[in-house]
Amino acid sequence: MTQFEAAYRYAGVPDEAVMRALDSVREVYGMRRVTISERERIIRVEFDASRLKEPVVAGLLRGAGMDLTERLILA
Repeated sequence: MTQFEAAYRYAGVPDEAVMRALDSVREVYGMRRVTISERERIIRVEFDASRLKEPVVAGLLRGAGMDLTERLILA
């Protein structure tokens, strides 16, 4: 397992439907953790990079209704 973390800035406030959809994203094999900082408008995702690639993870988040505006560089 190769653990990887990605972070994205998002626009708007996730509503209840988006939050439910994010629960489904958490169930995808290879997804480890999804955390949201509403104050900073950042969503962080921990995933197994041997199972999923970053563009696929971003697509899952967008499919759940997250309006991602940029990928953040983690130091």
